[in-house]
Amino acid sequence: MWRDLLPIGRNAATRGYRRYAWTGADADCRAWFRAQARSRGLTYETDRNGNQWAWLGDPAAGDAVVTGSHLDSVPDGGAFDGPLGIVSSFAALDELRTRAARPPRPLAVVNFGDEEGARFGLACVGSRLASGALGAAQAHALRDADGVTLAGAMEHAGHDPEAIGPDPERLGRIGAFVELHVEQGRALAGTDHAVGVASAIWPHGRWRFDFHGEANHAGTTRLEDRRDPMLTYAGTVLAARERARLAGALATFGKVSVEPNGVNAIASLVRGWLDSRAADEDTLAEVVAGIERAAVERGAGDGVQVRVTRESFTPVVEFAHGLRDELAKLLGGAPVLPTGAGHDAGILSASLPTAMLFVRNPTGVSHSPAESATEDDCLAGVTALADVLEGLACR
Repeated sequence: MWRDLLPIGRNAATRGYRRYAWTGADADCRAWFRAQARSRGLTYETDRNGNQWAWLGDPAAGDAVVTGSHLDSVPDGGAFDGPLGIVSSFAALDELRTRAARPPRPLAVVNFGDEEGARFGLACVGSRLASGALGAAQAHALRDADGVTLAGAMEHAGHDPEAIGPDPERLGRIGAFVELHVEQGRALAGTDHAVGVASAIWPHGRWRFDFHGEANHAGTTRLEDRRDPMLTYAGTVLAARERARLAGALATFGKVSVEPNGVNAIASLVRGWLDSRAADEDTLAEVVAGIERAAVERGAGDGVQVRVTRESFTPVVEFAHGLRDELAKLLGGAPVLPTGAGHDAGILSASLPTAMLFVRNPTGVSHSPAESATEDDCLAGVTALADVLEGLACR
């Protein structure tokens, strides 16, 4: 499975992955998922929001145990973030069959669409739509950098965008959702544990900072006559780092666009996207507010107007304590640890009991081609997931 999936969407120059939602690479990943389901005799279906499902047992029976993750990527992302969870889910079902396990509860593997938000700017679109956290009208308004709407991209890929929206009946069939994911950090590195259990997801969000200045000639405009938004943007990046450091939080400007984007032109507009995360919502709010104040103050000195728009926000997620503790017990006391990364399991936690397993990442690198996990640890993750599914579905 891993070898078949590995080349899909890989960029030859960077060796990273560009599996963006509703593109050709995404279609190839979806075809791979469909083939894996059918080769195992699982019942395959696509829901109204484009999420893919593979069922062992009757989907309508209710109280199902579901596992899975996503197959899309960030720009030039690694091979493990998302796909490890899908591959491990199918492998765990294979392991249960090897054990001759006969779970009375239905089991399913799901591939949630557009988890990374790399194309349309909003993460976890598939699970947000299913849970009602994202409305159909809001989804239809999403556009990529080329102006293509989410609805148009879905329609081009053969999916009816008019069908999207909350799916409470489907989610009501699920008794528990467990997502396996490569660890995005180094909490397990150097320990004797290949697999950990998630305790919570830090609150996090995305904010767009618009810095409006004045376009002018780079070679003829005196420094004191400039209204250069790039200066304000640069100062804001440094302020974000400082405020996050002081608060024990995280703040990152990882995306920027410039107009008119000429080498010999002072910019008229710089847009920067802030990703910020913290252990609690009050701290996060204070950090973002501090960054905004610093931007406005610096802008006043530079003659630059600053506007800030919150594009997404996910509150703190405490995974279902009973389910979390049961997983740790099933795995013989696996360590329980928090994460700063968002996941579909976090979105779904408001609708049903969810939990997560993390597979050790020796370097802690993620969202990069350097992302990795050893084969032994990946196999340990499969065994752990099989133990969890058997423990939950056969009780």
